[in-house]
Parts: sequence; structure tokens; C-alpha cells
Amino acid sequence: MAGNGYRGIIGHEDEIRNLKNSVLNDRVSHAYLFTGEEGSGKRTLADAFAMHLVCQKHEDDACLTCSACKKAMDRNHPDILYVTHEKPNLISVKEIREQVVDTVDILPYEGGRKIYIIAEAEKMNPQAQNALLKTIEEPPEYAVLLLLTTSPEALLPTIRSRCMTLALKPVPDEEVSRYLEEKLKVPDYEARILTAFAQGNIGRAKAAATEEEFSEIEDQTVRLVRRLPEMDTAGISEVVRQMKDHKDQIGDDLDMLLLWFRDVLLFKATADADHLIFQEEIGTIRDQAAGSSYEGLQEILDAIDKCRVRLNANVNFDLAVELLMLTIKENCNA
Repeated sequence: MAGNGYRGIIGHEDEIRNLKNSVLNDRVSHAYLFTGEEGSGKRTLADAFAMHLVCQKHEDDACLTCSACKKAMDRNHPDILYVTHEKPNLISVKEIREQVVDTVDILPYEGGRKIYIIAEAEKMNPQAQNALLKTIEEPPEYAVLLLLTTSPEALLPTIRSRCMTLALKPVPDEEVSRYLEEKLKVPDYEARILTAFAQGNIGRAKAAATEEEFSEIEDQTVRLVRRLPEMDTAGISEVVRQMKDHKDQIGDDLDMLLLWFRDVLLFKATADADHLIFQEEIGTIRDQAAGSSYEGLQEILDAIDKCRVRLNANVNFDLAVELLMLTIKENCNA
């Protein structure tokens, strides 16, 4: 739960302003669609909005002190209802009917609002979406439905058209960096890498700063780019095997490689280390910049993007990653 209301949210100022104004001007819509990638802050913003809707003070943010706010912060407010589902990749029509459709006509227990929060709304099957549609089309005056999704295109057009959409944009790098340094006490040199890696996603930045796995990915990337230019075929095959053993993190591996070779290209173009992400590795970056051509470095960057596209299209993992490793080896020389 957003324990500090809107105050605890990093970024998304426009969306927060719109939500605040809708409450203060009594123009709250019956259905909202919060869209954005995983970790973008959809749940935190929806929680803050729900708490603001039930707050007894009727100010421009949840007061955090009234009984309604305290219940919301503890996630036991009777009028803030979270739709749950048993199967990890499916919200069934039975679950929507039992938790939403069949309960929406019951008056709020406290105050004037009854809020339903449906996270991972894209997991509703067509039958569940159609069951929900009637409630969205003809809701009781007090009902507010908050749908959260990473894939709005997975929802029926009729549902999307009846929701007020809030598309969460990436948070500016300076705000992410400030959050990491001030709130999480991350050293500035590490915050620089984490900020670039997060790409405006606060959830991703926090996870990377607090989970040991990120440091391992960073270390593995640096070791790999140092060794790869001299690797033989057997060495490359071993790298591919190791990556396959942790294929769930391949997206992070590719992101880290992209950051590294952007640094090499930037240093080759400017000979300026001040704007590098991996400033601690300036020696290796300088050597690779000197030994590689502009065209070769651009080919590496393109190959990373192509590898991502191939993997998303379910091309053979070993083949896609091996092609990338060979491209890096052929075009990067220190």
C-alpha cells in the first residue's frame, strides 16, 4: 500500500494532479485503466488513489491519520477490494462474477465509495471481461473500478473505451537517481548504473538496488566483455550455456550489454569519461573504444536489439545468443 499517499510516489506528477482534481471537484470516473510496464508504479498509484477516495478529511491527499486511511494502509478497509485469482495466468469469469459483479450492488460499509482494484487485468479471459463490462457500463454511483495492466491491448476495446486511461510514463533519470541516493543510500557511482539500467522504472531501480542478483549481472557483464574478444568457439558455447541456465534474466543481461557498448561508443566519439555509466571501468572502455570502429560498435548495438526481438519471437535461444556473442567478438577489439 502507498503508505504516504501521493507524497510517497516518485514521478507521475500529471497523473497525480488529475486524480487529485477528480476527487476535489467530485468528478471521479467509475472506471480507470492504469497502464505501464511492470514496476512502473501502477499499483502504488492505484493504492494511493483508493486511499484518497476513502479518506475522511476530503483534502488534496489522503491524511494518513483518520481511521479510513489507517485501515487502507493496513489493507483491511472493507470498501477497498482487491480481486484475486487462483491460477497465475488467468482471471476467470467465475472470479470476476463472485468478487465484483455479485457484490457491486452491496452498499459501501463506510463512507461513499466502494473501490475494486484489478491488478494484472490483462489476465482476464474474454468471458471475464464481458462479465465485467456490464458493471463498467452501468455501475452503481458509489463504485469505482481500477484496472491495472501492462498490456492494454489485451483488453476488449469496449472496456478500454469506457475507462479513463492513465498511461504511466518513465520517471526522469534525475528523479530516479535522487531516489536511489537519498532514500536507498546507494553510492553515486552505483546509482548512475542503476538509473541507466532502470530506464525510468522506479520498481526496477528499487529491485536492482536491493537484490543481490543485479550486482551479479553487472559483474558478469563486465567479465564477459573483457574476455569475449579473445574467446574461442568452446568459450562462447560455455557463455551461451551459462546464459541459458538463467534465461529468465536474459532481458537484464541484454540491457546491461547495451549500456556497456553505448559507453564504448560514447567514449570513442567524445573521449570524455564524465558521462559514462561504467566510469569505474574506464580502462577497459578506453581500450575497446580505441580498438573498435564506429561501424562495428553500431553493429553490436543493432545485434543486441535483434537478439531481443528473436528471443521474443521464440527463436532458438542458443542460436540467437550465439549469433550475438559472435557479433560482439568480431567487432570489439581491445
